[in-house]
Amino acid sequence: MINILCFGDSNTFGTNPAGGRWPLEVRWTGVLQQLLGPGYRVIEEGCGGRTTIFEDELEQDKNGRAQLRVALRSHRPLDLVILMLGTNDMKHRFGMLPVDVAEAAAGLGRLVERYEYGANYPVPRVLLVSPIEIGDGISRSRFTGFTEEAAAYSREFAPLFEARAKAHGWLYLNAASVAHPSEQDHLHMEAADHRALAQALAQIVKGAFEGEAQ
Repeated sequence: MINILCFGDSNTFGTNPAGGRWPLEVRWTGVLQQLLGPGYRVIEEGCGGRTTIFEDELEQDKNGRAQLRVALRSHRPLDLVILMLGTNDMKHRFGMLPVDVAEAAAGLGRLVERYEYGANYPVPRVLLVSPIEIGDGISRSRFTGFTEEAAAYSREFAPLFEARAKAHGWLYLNAASVAHPSEQDHLHMEAADHRALAQALAQIVKGAFEGEAQ
């Protein structure tokens, strides 16, 4: 059994642009489980508003670095950790540049590699995902905190995330190459985009663990 932790924000949680949450069979994590089959276990750890490493005084308990440590321990053993964070770091109150966000995301990958899992537990591999872009019009979305600058900045993520993945020897996917934000809220994915993301991830995961899944 290949155990995969999917650690992310509302687009891993599966927020529906129309309101509420997509059902499991629609969310990319659920679709990924279907595509990978019984030799894999996909563990969903998505939280709306989650940042990479930043404390949010308006939306507390959103610090990804603090929460990742708990998830790594509670879900052992793990073979792969998929990290898809950075969108919420673009909220205006954080004042972050895209390069800062990419480096913060890379810090989470390093945490995965250096965490003390304990005897008899493997160190999981890292799959760093550059998030989908934030859509133009985000400042008018019901999800507050973003200016239009966030949309422009999010289009700079991919090469920055990719460079850090290559430098560390991690697996990598540019989610924006296969999935897009909904025109309803400019932030979250429609069902078709969840499926497209899952299909791209499944291809990477199967290639990485070919012959290991039972």
